[in-house]
Amino acid sequence: MRAIILEGFGDTQNLVLAEIPKPFVNELEVLVKVKAISINPVDAKTRKGKALAGKLEHENPIILGWDIAGVITETGNQVNNFKVGDEVFGMVNFPGHGKAYAEYVAAPANHLAKKPANISFKEAAAGTLAALTAWQALVHHAKIKAGNRVLIHAASGGVGHFAGQIAKQFGAYVIGTSSAKNRDFVLSLGADMHVDYQEQPFESVVNEIDIVLDTIGGDYIDRSLEVLKPGGTIVSIVSGSNELVTEKASSKGIKGIRMLVQSSGEDMQSLALLFEKGLLKAHVSKTYPLEGIADAHLEIESGRTVGKLVVVP
Repeated sequence: MRAIILEGFGDTQNLVLAEIPKPFVNELEVLVKVKAISINPVDAKTRKGKALAGKLEHENPIILGWDIAGVITETGNQVNNFKVGDEVFGMVNFPGHGKAYAEYVAAPANHLAKKPANISFKEAAAGTLAALTAWQALVHHAKIKAGNRVLIHAASGGVGHFAGQIAKQFGAYVIGTSSAKNRDFVLSLGADMHVDYQEQPFESVVNEIDIVLDTIGGDYIDRSLEVLKPGGTIVSIVSGSNELVTEKASSKGIKGIRMLVQSSGEDMQSLALLFEKGLLKAHVSKTYPLEGIADAHLEIESGRTVGKLVVVP
């Protein structure tokens, strides 16, 4: 099968197209013929030697990627919730070795959900790591409920564009930050208010917030703490620039949480239900072939991606 091998941490030129054997599956895994792969910032950070590089440095070969959608071609002998021919999607083995940049992926069955028939493989792949991050941040960590005022930074990005939609499903009042050019997109996802971060500091027009989803880190944490209610919650997903969020929040009577998304078939099923009902939509802004994955990395590193980037093997 074709796969993208990472030949050492560094530039995109280290992403090399290779022919390798199809993976074997153990008794709890399924073999997925991949129809679409989603690209995330963590992919590029890991490629450069940061993020999850420490977990993968002794693997040979290193195959990046965690988000897949495809068709099951083989099942382990202890898998009873999926069968050959099922269309599935999920985030595989995160944080670990997902090996998603390939035509076939061996995936733990409990990391997957069945793909709703009303969404494409590209949309399904897009609705994995980013959507799971938004779901786990808001539902598990922030305990979102109806009436909450929720501030989502980078509301037009991968995680952000899912977070706004999910928050609305819980009956929250949603405020999204983005550049002016993405205002209409953010509002189209259900946001009640948009703030152009380039035009004015969000803290000058936003207050009494119950939940902040921080996708940026750095001084956004300090500024977000100024608009949160006492007893509010900030969930920060930006590893490396959010180490002090818990301490800073605690000093102001606010709950500060650093989170790293985890693979979960149960959460994927919750997302699948929203997709199936048309209550959650994945915005795919660009699609690349497998041999164009370096270009996808460069695009995700720009920090200007609207929605999601998808690779089709």
